[in-house]
Amino acid sequence: MVIHSELLEILACPKCKGEIRLAPAQDGLICDRCRLVYEIRDDIPIMLIEEAKPFIET
Repeated sequence: MVIHSELLEILACPKCKGEIRLAPAQDGLICDRCRLVYEIRDDIPIMLIEEAKPFIET
């Protein structure tokens, strides 16, 4: 799964319009402000608020 840095620069959290970052496992995009994770499926970020999951730091 590869998300290019150019794509990360233009993507924003759909809920707060804030910055997002790639999850350490590279399986989702994290919004630290909203504490949500947007899953990446088949190399496509699913940027739907209703599909997001709560971000729990481990």
